[in-house]
Amino acid sequence: MHATQRNARWPVACSRVLLCSAIASVLVGWAGVAAAMPATGADPAASASPSGADPSASGGYADFDRSLLSGAGQNTTDLSRFEHGNPVLPGTYNADVYLNNAWVGRRDIRFVAPDASSNATACVDRKLLDQMGLHPADLTHEVTAQLTDPSACVSFNSIIPGATTSFDMTQLRLDASVPQAYLGQVARGYVSPEYWDAGVPAALLNYNFNAYHSSSAGVSQSTAYLGVNAGLNVGSWHLREQGTMNWVSGVAGTPSRTHWQNIQTYVQRDIASMRALLTIGDSYTDGAVFDSYGIRGVQLGTDDRMLPQSMQGYAPVVRGVAQTNARVSVRQNGVEIYQATVSPGPFSINDLYPTGYGGNLDVTVTEADGRVNTFVVPYASVAQLLRPGITRFDIAAGELRDNAVKDHPAVVQGTIQHGFNNLLTGYAGIVGSQGYGAVLVGGAIDTRFGALALDITHANAHIPGYSTQSGESYRVTYSKIIPSTQTTLSVAAYRYSTGGFLTLSQAELARQYAREGIAAFDYVPPQIVQTIDGVPVQSVLTPAQQAALSGSSFATNPIVSATGVLRQRSNFTLSLSQQLGKNGGSIYTNVAASDYWNHNGRNTQFQLGYNNHFRQVTYNISATRSVTPLGRYDNQYFLSFNIPLGSGAHAPNMTLNLSHDQVTGAQEQAAINGTLGDHDQYNYGVSASHGDSSGNAGSVFGGYRSPYAVINASYGDGSGYSQASLSVSGSVVAHPGGVTLGQPIGDTVGIVYVPGAAGAAVNGGAGVRIDRFGYAVLPFLAPYTLNSVEIDPKGLPLDVQLDSTSTQVAPYAGAVVMMKFKTQTGRSVIFRARMPDGSAPPFGAEIINPKGVALGVIGQGGLILARGVEQSGVLVARWQDDGGSDRTCSFSYDLPAKAKTKTSDAKFEQVNVTCKPDSTTVAQVAEAAQ
Repeated sequence: MHATQRNARWPVACSRVLLCSAIASVLVGWAGVAAAMPATGADPAASASPSGADPSASGGYADFDRSLLSGAGQNTTDLSRFEHGNPVLPGTYNADVYLNNAWVGRRDIRFVAPDASSNATACVDRKLLDQMGLHPADLTHEVTAQLTDPSACVSFNSIIPGATTSFDMTQLRLDASVPQAYLGQVARGYVSPEYWDAGVPAALLNYNFNAYHSSSAGVSQSTAYLGVNAGLNVGSWHLREQGTMNWVSGVAGTPSRTHWQNIQTYVQRDIASMRALLTIGDSYTDGAVFDSYGIRGVQLGTDDRMLPQSMQGYAPVVRGVAQTNARVSVRQNGVEIYQATVSPGPFSINDLYPTGYGGNLDVTVTEADGRVNTFVVPYASVAQLLRPGITRFDIAAGELRDNAVKDHPAVVQGTIQHGFNNLLTGYAGIVGSQGYGAVLVGGAIDTRFGALALDITHANAHIPGYSTQSGESYRVTYSKIIPSTQTTLSVAAYRYSTGGFLTLSQAELARQYAREGIAAFDYVPPQIVQTIDGVPVQSVLTPAQQAALSGSSFATNPIVSATGVLRQRSNFTLSLSQQLGKNGGSIYTNVAASDYWNHNGRNTQFQLGYNNHFRQVTYNISATRSVTPLGRYDNQYFLSFNIPLGSGAHAPNMTLNLSHDQVTGAQEQAAINGTLGDHDQYNYGVSASHGDSSGNAGSVFGGYRSPYAVINASYGDGSGYSQASLSVSGSVVAHPGGVTLGQPIGDTVGIVYVPGAAGAAVNGGAGVRIDRFGYAVLPFLAPYTLNSVEIDPKGLPLDVQLDSTSTQVAPYAGAVVMMKFKTQTGRSVIFRARMPDGSAPPFGAEIINPKGVALGVIGQGGLILARGVEQSGVLVARWQDDGGSDRTCSFSYDLPAKAKTKTSDAKFEQVNVTCKPDSTTVAQVAEAAQ
């Protein structure tokens, strides 16, 4: 038995020995080749590739083993240009420029090849350096002159040691890498104002239409609502008009009614040098210092959106000292939020992204020699805190715009905030009107115990028939996150006002009551008037019936009418959440309590809830106390389950809701909701409910987000009542290229132009597609920051090619920016080429049209996929033979007329051709074509 085992192991051992010997032989041979190669700094010609190209200049060298190709690599001599990485031909390319992976702009870049066998490299000029924010010192006079000479070509590393560039031809992207020591300190996400896009002249209309029909006990009623937001952009000025129209059918012999309401009209423009917006017309004051209110006049105020995203909101500056080229990492609640390499000496990090209301920052400095230093920077935030060095201001002058006040007194307001350091932010403001004046001063601090803001407001008001009303209001705001217990105290605020304190709106309302002979400070509780879309009307459906059909516990839209000014004494708000271990879920609470000088009792509202999940099922339990418009308390209890019905991308969700409140009693509801479509453009749902006061009810709804509008419809039926609705929302944008329909738009809009690409999807907007004219409306863009827009070529016709599939733009707020994508249009054909002797043309040979444009290359077996060809013509194949001589062959073709087919059914045309070797050159073909 032992002898048998030894005999069985013998072949295995022999095979291992032979394998090891083979590996050793290869390694020895490899070492010999390496020793024979020239050392660094030797004559480049001695190490040139067989094709004569310089591998170092071409971004890497790859040697193809032609024997692995079909036919043992025969007829594959012209592969040399593919052996040197990403081939770049000389010329000028409009490219996106990135500095250390951060986009800095788009511009034309000139590329020049040092010799015929090398790839072209980017030429640097003074404008490109300025665009990157690079200002190298100690440049020689010769280099300085070359940077402004259009015929010179200066390489990047010749002016900045260690700098490199790489160019991606497929993405038209130039990446520049520069050592940190040569960089100016620029915040992450910063886009220079000189590259903000003011857009094109445009007129735009955003609309929202909703029709609603209901019937109960044989009585029917219909309503319609149209909300419009129109605009006109001319240069840097943006005109906006917002209004609504309501129509209500007659009930019980009453006539129908139509009501138009103008909400606001204003003209606005950006002032980049002041980081502010100028608004003329209707607007709302900044609520960061005083309470916000409407004004019709002129307002100039800071727009924080003009700051890089890394500078918006509050985050402390992290300062320290590095002994070497050190790595600095910043963690918050155990998550790394920032990392950078710093040079020896003091460093500061002032572009941390804001991360909620708090959580101390743990900073780790790892030196090059392995030493580690750690320290903690306290971090908690309240709304009043600003970053060190940041200043905000708001100046407004005009008429008070308040629907509760009949007169519109003149008013002027000014506020300012400034971040002095990590610890302190100061703020102040003043407001004045006819018979009213108020001044506020305050400060916010960030400590290891949390963030705290404290301010005091003093106000004087003269009310006809009353003595001067004078008083103070004190406000304290606190925020803290405790990572050890996972407790989040988001905001706790307390305000106390003395008996004589009035806000601006309260003072003007009191003056109006005094002029009308009504006791200004004798408060009478409100009365309720039911409305539909803001128009007073008695609905044929009770609130409980509306609730059953809409799937909520209570549905109404009241107008509250009260008499007298309600003078608040104190107000307290609290928002708190607590995580209960890893799998214990979380509890949360929100509390608001107020009492008043001229109204008995305390108004206390709260919400207490618990969230958790069991496997795929999530559930929520909550209890809420609220106050009805009539001043009564309503206690509501709610239990909800969310259950996914499957695991696919479009698996629907089932929701079970159980609720009870003092207005509608108990109600149970079950609903199934889901989406369909490649881009989730379809949505649907069905629900059934039972309520103590509303009985049984059921409803269905469906929606479609098309490229041109969003459409939703619903139908519901209950015990003795029914409902149906239809809503359509979208936009119409008129621009220099025509008129384009789109989905509902936001403040800042993009027009994407891709000629000939009807049906192609635009990434970044759900359901957005190019129309038959080549345009699409991208409904939302972030102002003053970089927006990436991509075209999905999946839906493109076969005869359309994109020069680039993506672009980037940083628009002004309110702008309509035009983003044009270059396309090449022509037939796409598969040629099956043969030489006169029946053999295939050389693999890798380039196909050229009469204009000298490369259309493709010859694949194995003579197959050629050529894009952008005309209906008929002559094409030339060119290559180099084994001796390095240029060879060509040409073939003519005549394609049949193009048949009309759907994009999804389109197929490549296939044509057999014979490529005849001759002395024809590309230049001769071009001359013959002319």
